[in-house]
Amino acid sequence: MTKTAHIIGAGLSGLSAAVRLANEGYRIHVHEATQNAGGRCRSYFDGATNMVIDNGNHLLLSANIHARLYALSIGSEDKLIGPDRAEFHFADVSTGKKWLLDLGRSRIPFWLFNAKKRVPDTGVLDYVKLMPLAWANNSALVGDTITCEGTLYRRLVQPLLLAALNVDPPKGSAGLAGAIVRETLLAGGKACRPLIAREGLSAVLVDPALEFLKGKGANIQFAHELRQIDTRNGNVAVLDFGDDTIALGAEDVVVLAVPARPASNIVLGLKAPTKFRAIVNAHFRYDPPEGLPALTGVVGGLIEWLFAFPNRLSITISDADRLINTPREELARDIWRDIAKVAGLGEAVAEGPLPPWQIVRERRATFEATPEQDALRPGAKTEFRNLFLAGDWTDTGLPSTIEGSVRSGHLAADLILTR
Repeated sequence: MTKTAHIIGAGLSGLSAAVRLANEGYRIHVHEATQNAGGRCRSYFDGATNMVIDNGNHLLLSANIHARLYALSIGSEDKLIGPDRAEFHFADVSTGKKWLLDLGRSRIPFWLFNAKKRVPDTGVLDYVKLMPLAWANNSALVGDTITCEGTLYRRLVQPLLLAALNVDPPKGSAGLAGAIVRETLLAGGKACRPLIAREGLSAVLVDPALEFLKGKGANIQFAHELRQIDTRNGNVAVLDFGDDTIALGAEDVVVLAVPARPASNIVLGLKAPTKFRAIVNAHFRYDPPEGLPALTGVVGGLIEWLFAFPNRLSITISDADRLINTPREELARDIWRDIAKVAGLGEAVAEGPLPPWQIVRERRATFEATPEQDALRPGAKTEFRNLFLAGDWTDTGLPSTIEGSVRSGHLAADLILTR
């Protein structure tokens, strides 16, 4: 008898769970509240720039095993593009200084012992002082675990942890920061090779999954929002979508892969994060100058990461609540000035007419990665035997990242397969 899985939410958490269960013979029904799949990781045509852009700029690393396995399972891993070694370009817009962090290819961080490969003006001891993060517990603050000042902090640790935690690093969870350090810097260059979906997030991580699921006979419904669940004898018995309901069979399972707030409205009494932080992404239709790296970390300015795509320059700013109400034109100009400095475009371009642009402000992009909010993250199991949770806000051991999102979907699917 074919088993049935209802996947609530077509973001990466839901899609990764659906793909894994479909591969194990489950009949899949995906129910997505909006008109689009992908959640925060999707692409769309933008009229202001007259091009397809991503909702947000996202970077994967070669250590992101779950995300890479997911891409492999849907046939798109070859579209995650990156260098053959872990190299990261950085620029300081306040001083004009640029450098290359070269982590190499090894599983062992030999790069630490080569001054030409480290962050300039840092020594081995500076990196050793980061070790307390590796075994910090989730109730500790980053600021109480390591010294949040100095050259290494400003040029590497702060931008790395800010991007991962989406909070000012000293206020973030040392346990979550430690997970990032263990899986990246301490794992050597082999784990840190940057990978970018240069054809767009949807083309690489979303559309292939939908095609894969359709090929497995899955039913995918958009504009189909789950409103509430009816339970009976420790199981979810009915899914209520407002205009229609679905009665579940004895062996049917449900993966609830929606953001924390709607999940809490559906599963009453669910423990979940209550505080969130914004991320700002901006896209400019402009041909990158020759020699500009595909990815540049930026310190000393407003922007934090610059992505160079064909015909487009895009940036990311984390912990961006302070920018939510900034006038769009003012923000676009300030961002463009930083881009011009990093890309060497010159003052005339920086202060001249702006190229076609778009700013995407995600007000509730990630949960606030503090010890307080991390303690509110639920596991994949619920009080109901046939209901499982997925999402980067659940307890994955990582902050809100693509890897955490996919990992949560895989965890939910694995619990279903072994129950």
